[in-house]
Amino acid sequence: MRILRYLTRDILLHTVAVSFVLFLVVFAGRFIRYLAEAAVGSLTGDVLLPIMVFKLPGFFEMILPLGLFIGILLSLGRLYADSEMVVLRACGVGPGRLALYVMWPAVFVTIAVASLSLIIAPEGSARAQVLLDNPRSAEGLHMLNEGRFRKQRKGDYVTYTERIDDDGLMHNIFVFEREPGSMEDFFTATFAREGAIVFEEGSGHRYLELRSGSRYRGEPGERALEEITFSLYGELIPESQNSLRRTGKVESVASSELWISDDPKLRGALWWRISLPMMVPAIAIIALALSRTDARRGRYAKIGPAMVVLLLYFLGLTQGRSAVESGQGPLLILSVHLAFALLALVLLHWERIAKRWRASKTLRVIARG
Repeated sequence: MRILRYLTRDILLHTVAVSFVLFLVVFAGRFIRYLAEAAVGSLTGDVLLPIMVFKLPGFFEMILPLGLFIGILLSLGRLYADSEMVVLRACGVGPGRLALYVMWPAVFVTIAVASLSLIIAPEGSARAQVLLDNPRSAEGLHMLNEGRFRKQRKGDYVTYTERIDDDGLMHNIFVFEREPGSMEDFFTATFAREGAIVFEEGSGHRYLELRSGSRYRGEPGERALEEITFSLYGELIPESQNSLRRTGKVESVASSELWISDDPKLRGALWWRISLPMMVPAIAIIALALSRTDARRGRYAKIGPAMVVLLLYFLGLTQGRSAVESGQGPLLILSVHLAFALLALVLLHWERIAKRWRASKTLRVIARG
């Protein structure tokens, strides 16, 4: 029992330390991305911090398995490098019992990752999506600045509004756009008394809706102008493929809705959420097996090969998710889990397997002689 407490505490301390470092790296990268979207007007600064807070559980569902994997490598690698593992072996702690000891912190991490990926992270993403879908917080390319001319698209798109109410209603709007043509550029000027950015629930798109205005289109140097008077005019606000609003749609769907959905894309998201906790026991045993080292090589000797194995596991799961999203079913993603579970068992008993193989080889040589 003392050995169990000692190993569990040491592994969890290393896991927490590694996870904290990884969290800082991931948080900094995501924060830079969100700042970039705010800089181009796709996101307002006042919702930046709430969105980051709501997205935090989604960070840890990936960080904790990696933190446990590296934590086991560092913790047990230290025991091997300091010859403490020799003492444990002398006390009768073999690979099987050591695997049972490692399973205790792995179970804690599995429960935490399952809670994050299936319940907490989707709920946080859903709340963040509500902020992103709000026209006042997700400005987009066509959001107007009160009392200022705003240039976009390298000066080809200029907007102005005299006043914006607290509810988002804009007054006295001017929009100028230059459209490249085959021979000459076309210029379009739009004037409207009122306007607002509206969100369409069904499609998830946002529109710049102008009311009671006129639209003029023509070529430079020509007197002829095309004039259109409208009472209501709407223009789709384009979204980039990697925008927060697009990438967060599937993440914000509850797991219960994913379970009953027949959409392959949603089914792929469900299997991905299930796969994250499923992989934790397997990578824990793989880390245990790959942590074997000695004082000469040091505790960090196996981190490189171990990270390659973990990367292959993640790549296999990614390909399995793509297969589910393409309508092929979960066979590939289940095969990846089964393959790495078998790999974990082989690596755990590799010394015994290698010893038996060498013994059988020696017997064959003797028999031939």
